[in-house]
Amino acid sequence: MKIQKIKIHNWRSIKDLEIDFQDMMIFIGQNNHGKSNVLSALLFFFGVIDCAESDFNIGADDLYVETTFFDLDDYDKDQFSKYLTTDNKITVRKQAQRGKTFEYHGYYQIPDDEWLREENVGNYLTRLLISPTPLASLVPSTGKLTKEIVKEAQKSYIISNSGAVTYTYALEVTNFLDIRTIEQGKFGNVYLIPSVKNASEEFKKGSIFGKLLTDVINEISSNNESFKEAKKIINDLAQVLDKRVADGSLNASRPQEISKLEQMLEAELEKSWDTTIDIEIIPPNVDEALRLGTRVLVNDPTPTGIDRKGHGLQRLLIFALIKVWAKISRQRNEAEEETTRRASKSTYFIFEEPELYLHPQAQRELFENLKELSSVNNQIFISTHSSSFIDLDMYKSICIVYKKDPAEGTKHLQCATDLFAEADEKKRFNMTYWINPDRGELFFAKRVILLEGPTDKTVVHYLAKKLDIFKYDHTLIDCGGKGNIPIYLQLLNKFKLSYVAVYDMDHQTNKLPADIALADKSSKRIEEQVDPALGTSIILNNNIEEEIGITDESNKNKPYFALERISDSSFLISAPLEDKVKRMFQ
Repeated sequence: MKIQKIKIHNWRSIKDLEIDFQDMMIFIGQNNHGKSNVLSALLFFFGVIDCAESDFNIGADDLYVETTFFDLDDYDKDQFSKYLTTDNKITVRKQAQRGKTFEYHGYYQIPDDEWLREENVGNYLTRLLISPTPLASLVPSTGKLTKEIVKEAQKSYIISNSGAVTYTYALEVTNFLDIRTIEQGKFGNVYLIPSVKNASEEFKKGSIFGKLLTDVINEISSNNESFKEAKKIINDLAQVLDKRVADGSLNASRPQEISKLEQMLEAELEKSWDTTIDIEIIPPNVDEALRLGTRVLVNDPTPTGIDRKGHGLQRLLIFALIKVWAKISRQRNEAEEETTRRASKSTYFIFEEPELYLHPQAQRELFENLKELSSVNNQIFISTHSSSFIDLDMYKSICIVYKKDPAEGTKHLQCATDLFAEADEKKRFNMTYWINPDRGELFFAKRVILLEGPTDKTVVHYLAKKLDIFKYDHTLIDCGGKGNIPIYLQLLNKFKLSYVAVYDMDHQTNKLPADIALADKSSKRIEEQVDPALGTSIILNNNIEEEIGITDESNKNKPYFALERISDSSFLISAPLEDKVKRMFQ
């Protein structure tokens, strides 16, 4: 099963937040705005971390994290059948009160008839109280009535009268699954890879590597005859040292030295105590010894422990462990009998700043690996400051976390609806990646400057530098043509990002009336998408070449010739063009 959405209430800087989830979630935003608090709320829900006094939002005495799961398999549907909705989802809340422990409660269909509600079973534990209800005929005619008996009667009535019983979907009063404590892993396995972590931690018991090694040892123990024979020899050796054999008789093969040691100890103790001594040799747990005695060395070319390597190599090794674990666990899950399961097969990976210590190429490769990992029944949650982990084709996965006012708490922006009205729009939008692979940078910008093509981007960048008004927190995007600007505007409007759309008028003297009309149509589409609350538009006088005084448009390498023109010492920027460039960076 997978997370569909979460609700967070009064957790740290978050007062109230509801986030829709995808297979991969990418949380971005400025420092100290709440990205880590969203991830820690998930860790609290899954039982990875506890709730402390400092986790309550200022002035709050209660908090909760509510998670809706979907895509349940048959095992999960059976395990959580009480809470399953008609569209096969479950919603569970983990809540806490200041000074008290936490509790899990699930949403379920509560019968409208109060005598069918599970929390009311205590009201019907006598014949006098239960007799007016239809439950009277479903309990034993004699004997003491218990809560379990009344519960079974309620269930029996609901099953027999499923069409007649009406319900209200609400949060249960009793504990989730009728148990006070939900063991870790009930909803799936969670792995946290914090921003700073030594790889040596991953080779300890309970880590990802520990799980990998356990799987390998278990496979060896059940399938490898040489290993099984070695374990038998060790066990037999331990039994040779014991005083008695399995049937209780004395061990004739026992070394005399062990018996002599027992006799000497007894002789000392019998002076004051009437006791005997038996020295029992317990055979070592070979599987555990292998796990505890394992050390990983990296040869480059000198073999040294991983903790003596750089953080970049350490993080790469952690990511490699995760990839291998995912492959092995997937193979194991495919071969596993459903009857042996006790918890969900779902796996959730939480990465804090995965870009740390990795060069840009390694970041991009890691992102592709994480996308692949999210496609095989895993969900990946990332907090990042790197555009290498932004894919605009996955715009629904992007969640901008911000905090304008501490009193209001952490808020978020995301686009959970379809961005493209037509398939052709999506195709064109995806194609612009090959023109501008760094376009994901726009989500980190204070302002986005949308430009038609590479010539515009080159000229604007150079002139802004020359005028000493360039701002590094402004991002210039080559949209790959005037027709693509409205698509980018749709995205920026959805995420409420500040922008300016710069486009050509395209009224050149050599153009036919039909071409000018088509250009005006494209201009109109841009203006219709501009939201005055977020941005504005700037229209170039026909095109950027004309603005800088290039009349010959036959040159194939337009960006180069445009740069050659404006970088010449004799070039003087016109007042109208200077005003337009300054407006872009206001």
